[in-house]
Amino acid sequence: MSKKIALITGGVAGIGRAIAQTLVEQAYTVAVCDIDDRRGEMMAKEFSGSLSFYHCNVAKEEEIKAVVQHVYSEYGRIDALVNNAGIIRRRTSEEIKVSDWDEVFQVNVRGAFLFCKYVAPLMKQAGRGKIVNISSIAGKMGDITSAPGYGPSKAALDSLTKTFARELAPYGITVNGVAPHAIETEMSAEWSAEKRESIIKAIPLQRLGKPSEVAATVAFLLSEGADFITGEIIDVNGGFLMD
Repeated sequence: MSKKIALITGGVAGIGRAIAQTLVEQAYTVAVCDIDDRRGEMMAKEFSGSLSFYHCNVAKEEEIKAVVQHVYSEYGRIDALVNNAGIIRRRTSEEIKVSDWDEVFQVNVRGAFLFCKYVAPLMKQAGRGKIVNISSIAGKMGDITSAPGYGPSKAALDSLTKTFARELAPYGITVNGVAPHAIETEMSAEWSAEKRESIIKAIPLQRLGKPSEVAATVAFLLSEGADFITGEIIDVNGGFLMD
């Protein structure tokens, strides 16, 4: 098989779907996993021959192990892993339940850790591989949308990215993160018109970002052009945060 194999978590909508579509266009064979079977099966039909769908709840270790094994058995290798699956629970610190906090960390941090844990040995055997974790501006500056578990989970994901980058670098594997802000997705569609306007005013480029723009950044980090980049968290936020 000449095509590279990419595994994307949470890949049936928004940024995840855009990443999947971009990689298919760049001649990858893409394996998408998600809990939304209906959308996943529709994607598999839409990109027939270039994309396969696997049901997976990233909060469940056994399902993660099964997906990694299935993809590896099907294609013989995994060249790229994109940990995109994530959730948010919008409540104040007083209102949020401990179970909600735990769930956010289970999906956003533990899920990414487990996928890295089970994919990394396969990449080490191959002597190459690329991992990209989808973070958020909230991981760098704290949560700004009344979701106290979200920002800390993304900060933990950023640290996890750097930890794996150091550990896997000797094996020819790069690990990077992408931190978007204010992207046109189903999540941002929940904003009121007033909130949307205030967010756009605070962005130097004076608009919201597109999922395809995040996907293009991910595609670059997976390319040979980024072979000397690892342990970085790349901002895609229209200039809102410049660090």
